[in-house]
Amino acid sequence: MRGFTLPVWVAAAAQSAAQVLSGNDFESEQRIDFPDDHKSIVVNVRSASVLDRGEKSIGICNCDPGECLDITRNLEIWTCLEYVAIDENSNFDLSPDESWLKIVPGYGVGKSTLTNDISISEFARKLLIFNLDSFRKNGYFLNLEIIFPSGKQLAEKTSNRSFGIVDGLALIGTQAEVQDSASPEQLKNTIEILRERCSEKDFYGFITFVIGENGLNLALQSGLNPNNIIKTGNWIGPLLVAASQEGVKELLLFGYHGKLIKLAGGVFHTHHHLADNRFETLISLAVRESVSISLIKDIEQAKSIEEAFVILEEKDQMIARQLWNRLSIEVERKTMAYVKRYVPSSMKIGTVMFDRKRQLRWAGHFGNQKINALGLTLQD
Repeated sequence: MRGFTLPVWVAAAAQSAAQVLSGNDFESEQRIDFPDDHKSIVVNVRSASVLDRGEKSIGICNCDPGECLDITRNLEIWTCLEYVAIDENSNFDLSPDESWLKIVPGYGVGKSTLTNDISISEFARKLLIFNLDSFRKNGYFLNLEIIFPSGKQLAEKTSNRSFGIVDGLALIGTQAEVQDSASPEQLKNTIEILRERCSEKDFYGFITFVIGENGLNLALQSGLNPNNIIKTGNWIGPLLVAASQEGVKELLLFGYHGKLIKLAGGVFHTHHHLADNRFETLISLAVRESVSISLIKDIEQAKSIEEAFVILEEKDQMIARQLWNRLSIEVERKTMAYVKRYVPSSMKIGTVMFDRKRQLRWAGHFGNQKINALGLTLQD
């Protein structure tokens, strides 16, 4: 069974809180409507109640992503609402599309390190505005504080901090239904996209595979041609083989180093629930690059690949650069060997990796050739 993304459950909890704040009875079944679609869905919330003598309210539910393996499974969601009078002395700052709704990141909800604002997708924002619109009140704005009680702890298992998101889980999602990046259906859909692109008249043999939503966002910001970009899920290996079969001559792997490192270790289905060889791969490469035993031991003690990267940068920048460049080259070597294991192929594969600050940092041999041709620059 396919479940729903986090924004849907937040909208349901917020709507139930708005209902009781307006004097209505609690309803466990909440109908969620969509701005760009006539359909609606019904999801269950656990509870909702007024607080502070009816001045505030809270709605509570648990996220259910269905059968997909997702970190948000059973995540408890609290949404706290209150009406705040608007007058010339009001101290608040609303964006143009939030003239009556202020969305506040509470405990466990991710914030941008650049702006300190809530990390929320446009889909999630529009979904909240659309479903709370009927609760607008003249002379007031609706203050919505979102809380994920276990969000801060769960965020430590993600790469959020690497993408400038701190203090909790980001409220992201671009659609209602969960798309399982580990499912065979997701692989089938991506191969269909690949085939369509390769059959177009303006296709000249070059494709960029970006890993995940953050990779896609950075690739577009970097100026890569969106017509040549395909966002992949976790089925990297079969997609590489399919690309070669569809006539791709040059392929660029564009992604976060914490994800692409798995390919250097020979793991070509990269979902963390299925395999995680990252530390073993990094230590193996460190040994081959003659990194000191003391520094290797420091790497072993790191809690994450991101922390290992920080340790390397702080203790020996030259070794860090050498090791991550070696990693980029190893990704290229292993991916080309993987493809040739299944089909005869002359396809060239390049690697470009970005770091926790979303800066392009490292590239393999062919990756360097491609980014130079595309006018991109690696950061030192």
